[in-house]
Amino acid sequence: MDSTAKRAKVYGESKPKNVWESICHEFAHKKRLLETYDENVAENLSTTTVATQYSAGRHTPVVYGHMVHETFIDVNVGKDFDPSIGHPAALGLCLLTRPDKPTASPSKPPPNPKTCTPTEYLEAYVFPALLPVIGEMLDEAKQRKCFEKRRFGFQPCDFVTEFLYKNNHNIGPQEKEERKEIDLFDIPFVSSWLLNHPRPPLPLSLVWTDDEAAVKIQAFYRGYRVRIRGDVAELRQWQREWREENGDIRKKVEEFWVEAETRAASEAMSAAASAAGRRSRCEKVRTGSS
Repeated sequence: MDSTAKRAKVYGESKPKNVWESICHEFAHKKRLLETYDENVAENLSTTTVATQYSAGRHTPVVYGHMVHETFIDVNVGKDFDPSIGHPAALGLCLLTRPDKPTASPSKPPPNPKTCTPTEYLEAYVFPALLPVIGEMLDEAKQRKCFEKRRFGFQPCDFVTEFLYKNNHNIGPQEKEERKEIDLFDIPFVSSWLLNHPRPPLPLSLVWTDDEAAVKIQAFYRGYRVRIRGDVAELRQWQREWREENGDIRKKVEEFWVEAETRAASEAMSAAASAAGRRSRCEKVRTGSS
């Protein structure tokens, strides 16, 4: 009853989908078909077949290359058999020729971007380039576990901008190869925008990966376990006291050399003054004796 209720349909007025929802639904359906595509099974989606290796010792050549189904009926199929029309090995078997793969219908040319409606412009020019990028962005967000965290450092708009810049279909293969090595913040229009609108730096909790954060936490905890040991705590206490006692040793040395230089300068000045006084006295003595 429960399984029947889950598969039952409700007939009524369905909610109409907008253009974005319908395109997303169609893109998801096509992506699911491409991911589960198998050439042996999906050659004709309307027919389900199982490929069996042909063996001449076990199979008749009549069934080679055909879709075969053994049908059990309650009549004698060999009673009215005509060997001039059919093969005896095909009694009780349904042989069908596998249909050819249907050819794809030719795609319509895109509308004129200058005269088409906004809906046609979005469907023909915007969504074909944007939807694959959104799919890549969601895959990247899933790899970074953004759907499992409340806060994360992944910027979807930055990813879309960088992806579209590197995979622009309007540029040549050489320029596209050069753009592969360019970082987001090295893109010309991004760098010019950030000059006028700088971003605040992200906290480390959003920059670090789970492995990097685990390494930091483990390193801090190992250091804490070492610091609370008795011998290490005693050594740290002695270092703290030594720094307090000798914390101004650099200042004392600087003061000593300043005093020494000042004392040497004053002694030099006094010696020069005394020498000048002796010269003046000698000159007076010479002039008086003459």
